[in-house]
This record gives sequence, C-alpha cells and structure tokens, in this order.
Amino acid sequence: MPRTPAQSVPAALPAPRIDDIVPAAALPLGEVELIGEHLGPNSSSPDNSGLPVVLVDGLPARVAMSRPSRLAFRVPELATTGLVEVRNPAVSNTVPLRIARQLSDGLHPVTSPAVSRSGMIYATISGPRGKQTPVSVVRVSPDGRGTPFVNDILNATGLAFNADDELFVTSRAEGNVYRIDAGGESSIYAEGMGVATGAAFDAEGNLFVGDRSGTIFKINPERKIFVHATLEPSVAAYHLAVNAAGTLFVTAPSLSSNEAIWAIEPNGDTRAWYRGLGRPQGLALSKDGDVYLAACLQGQRGLVRVTPQGKATLVLAGINLVGVAFSPLGTTILTTNEAVYDVDLGVEGLSLF
Repeated sequence: MPRTPAQSVPAALPAPRIDDIVPAAALPLGEVELIGEHLGPNSSSPDNSGLPVVLVDGLPARVAMSRPSRLAFRVPELATTGLVEVRNPAVSNTVPLRIARQLSDGLHPVTSPAVSRSGMIYATISGPRGKQTPVSVVRVSPDGRGTPFVNDILNATGLAFNADDELFVTSRAEGNVYRIDAGGESSIYAEGMGVATGAAFDAEGNLFVGDRSGTIFKINPERKIFVHATLEPSVAAYHLAVNAAGTLFVTAPSLSSNEAIWAIEPNGDTRAWYRGLGRPQGLALSKDGDVYLAACLQGQRGLVRVTPQGKATLVLAGINLVGVAFSPLGTTILTTNEAVYDVDLGVEGLSLF
C-alpha cells in the first residue's frame, strides 16, 4: 500500500523578549517603543494580521511598527499604570509602564500649570485670542476635583506663584499681569506687557514676563518694569522658569525643528543653552538642575529632560503636551491643550522659596 507522505510540523516560534521600554512613562495615546528580540511580525499572530499583540495593563494597544528588535505601540486611551507584554503568539516577559492619570479635562491650557505649596493645581481655560471664556483659571485638587477659581481675565495664559504663595496670571490679549487673592478675585499688578505669555518669579521676588513679540520684562518687587532681554518673536508663546542662581530659561516655539532653550543671566546676557528641539513649550526645573519641558526630540513628542551637561532624553511619551510643573507632593503635573494629568516620575522639583 502506498504510504502517505509525512506532514512537516512547524517549529515552535521563539517567545518575544523585551529588554527595554522607551520611554518608561506615557500619557494615554502616547507612542512607546520596546527594544528586544523576536518582536517582529509572523504569519501565526493571534489576530492573523501578522503583527504581534501588545497588552498594556491588560488592554490591547495599537501596534505602529514591528521589527525583530523593535516594536512601537500607542498606549490605549483607558490604560492605567501596569505591565506591558507581547504575544506573537508565544508570550513575552513583562515590563512596567507608568501612565499619567487624568485629573481634569475640558480646559484650555497653553503653557505650564502652577502648583501651590499645598499641592493645589491651577490651569487655564485660555480660549481663542480676544474671546472671553466664562472661567479663566480652574483649581484642581490632587484627587482630581476641579472648581472654577478666577473669572473675567481675557485669554489667561501664564501662571506663577510668588514667595507668599500668591498666584499671578498674564493676559496675552490685554498685556496685563493680574494678582489673584485667596478668594479668586483679580487685581491688575502690571500693564503694558505686550502679548504677555510666560511668567516666573526668581528668589529675589522679581517677576519675569515674556512678550512673545520679542521682549522679556522684569518687574521688581516695587513693581518697576525693566526690559531684561530681547529674543526673536515666537509664533505661539514664551515659556519661562528660573533657577536658584537667577538664570532665566526660556523657550519660544517657532517653525524650526532645531529650536533652543535660551538661558538669560541676571545681567541680561543671553545664550542658547541647548539646541535641537521641535516646538519646545512649557518647562520646569528639577532640584538636580535638569530642565524638563514639553517638546519634540528626534521625532518623538512628549516630556523631555535636558541635563546641565546637554544630554536630552524623552522621559514620557505624549501628544498635545504643552506644559509641566512639579508638585510638592512628589508628583509631576502635566498639561495638554485640554486636560491636566499627574504621574510619579520620581523627580523632585526646584523650590526657590
């Protein structure tokens, strides 16, 4: 009798292996990359697409790119901090991913939030230029309860606290700076600031305000106004932060993909402190002297850390990120163009007061 030819049995595919996750934190919908082995597509994938399946906190993620040693995916919108694994169809090891928690939405921040000493977060509903919004500034508690705090400031933009824990707000439409009392009532602190965007206090009580038309103003504690420095105009805003030595760090988004963080010394001397970013926006300083800012680094958008030695790293992936601040409660506060988030990145912010 004729023999039936023996059927070949496919060899078992090696299990995917994750060696690293870059970055190790993300906003929902941020794009994260895995580094490892056997991460590429194969014809026996669980969903028959050829692509491996990525699970984040048990939720399937959309795979953007799959190669044997690299895999990029987008964090699911509803995912929370948890473990990432790859199935191809064998199951990989797991790696942790920190995912920022949304605290409040329905906002319109255009720069970094401000955080009080008690950990209360302040963010704007800025609105289109020249259009009044019913609420100008919202106060958000660390557990995510948002309440209206300031009304009637047209296009509220920059936020900063002074040494007395008083909140100051700039209006880019009016060119005014407002001081806000504990009840949310505003009074004019300074006028004539042009298109007033960024705001930051130094340890001496000087308030710096960025007029995106090209001027950095300094308002001393006696409310006298000086031109501190001049920069090229920005298409969007100036964003400011000051270190303990009084050096003012400034970003000014333009149409270039090779933009700088500017450092302005107390005497007004200005230099490009770091160059190589796309659309850098809100920034904050850590106790270690690093600058954290919302920017695009080598085509990846999110929160970037730049060390004093000039090393830049993407530490959190996220789209539509516009600002960052560090809470005294130990978390990092992030603003997109419509929401406020917090995440534990293990970073201690610089405190000048």
